[in-house]
Amino acid sequence: MGDKSKKYDPLGTTMSLGDHLEDLRRRLMYARAGGVVGAVIGFCFGRKIIGFIEIPYIDAMGEGAQLQTLAPADGFVSYVKIAFVTGLIISSPWVFYHIWMFVAAGLYQHERKYVYLAAPFSAALFVCGALFFIVVVAPITLGFLVKFNERMLGVSSRFTFQKYISFVTHLMLVFGVAFQTPTAIFFLNRTGLVSLRALTGSRKYVVLAVFVVAAMVTPPDVVSQVTLAVPLYLLFELGILLSYLAGRKKKKAAP
Repeated sequence: MGDKSKKYDPLGTTMSLGDHLEDLRRRLMYARAGGVVGAVIGFCFGRKIIGFIEIPYIDAMGEGAQLQTLAPADGFVSYVKIAFVTGLIISSPWVFYHIWMFVAAGLYQHERKYVYLAAPFSAALFVCGALFFIVVVAPITLGFLVKFNERMLGVSSRFTFQKYISFVTHLMLVFGVAFQTPTAIFFLNRTGLVSLRALTGSRKYVVLAVFVVAAMVTPPDVVSQVTLAVPLYLLFELGILLSYLAGRKKKKAAP
């Protein structure tokens, strides 16, 4: 029985279901602790962070524009939300490390090298996705919505602090997760779960899928949907390109 186990587990480290669940619990606990530390940092620098994420609003509304609250606790609740989202972004390298280490526990040794590449790449893409929304997408989306309200509806835009923070933080996380696409594609391909031919052959379905996903996770305006769907598809193509280059490199290295 011992020889048979080693045949299917070259490392001799077969884990039971209970071991996997315990490892998951431990990894989640570590990731949560990192998120709490990041949230404390976010809470300490919350005012500066608010100033940064208010830039798209000021660009859309003009200098002197100021968000407002309608209930006594709205400002505090939104501040805490900002702290936690900031904490998640700050601690993303630590969080993704533990997520991928949990995945690595179920892989063979020759597959684990891809995990060590995926962990830092995932964290970098998550941060890039969140910043991409604030720097690129949010000004375009807010500008469109404000002008639509004024020119098409004849109404002025007066956003509350709570609604604006919810809008921004939600889409920061959405874009951060969406930017994981190249990592997921590369990992699935290099571990043999999805072939390069299957990926290239699914392009027309992916185009439809990204627009459906974008419509589900963004506000009901075409600008937000397109500004997520287009990068999402380009990231899918990036994942294919990385998989192709890695496969080509492996063929050249083979004797």
